[in-house]
Amino acid sequence: MEFELKVKIVSPLIKSLQLPKYATAGSAGLDLRACVEEPVKLAINETVAIPTGIAIQIPTPHMAGFVFARSGLASKHGIQLANGVGVIDSDYTGEIICAMRNTGKEDFVIYPGDRIAQIVFIPIAKANIVLVDQLSPTERGEGGFGSSGLR
Repeated sequence: MEFELKVKIVSPLIKSLQLPKYATAGSAGLDLRACVEEPVKLAINETVAIPTGIAIQIPTPHMAGFVFARSGLASKHGIQLANGVGVIDSDYTGEIICAMRNTGKEDFVIYPGDRIAQIVFIPIAKANIVLVDQLSPTERGEGGFGSSGLR
């Protein structure tokens, strides 16, 4: 499924190379880049808000943007998003800012234009809340952590 995504440049620092794009034809996420004036040192266990220099307009309330860590940064350097996954609601039109967290074993430097995260667009189903006294029985029931077995 393809759709039109409006992208607005909100920082004079951004260059055309920093606009989000898919790395390959099979990529699920658009790469988001650091829109910073100079390198930013991310110390061990530190969280820093890194601007992307762009704002977007998602065309329907039936879709949201989900910002994920880049797998290479996370697995090789421990660089993740502080909130796990960022959610960009369809009615948010401000700058996308990524709270980057260093869980690695050494300081890490984010350079201007570095790919820091990726945004994936996913359809959203809205729930109509129905208050009930009892839920329908299931095979698992109220079994929680580990109740379905180890393997």
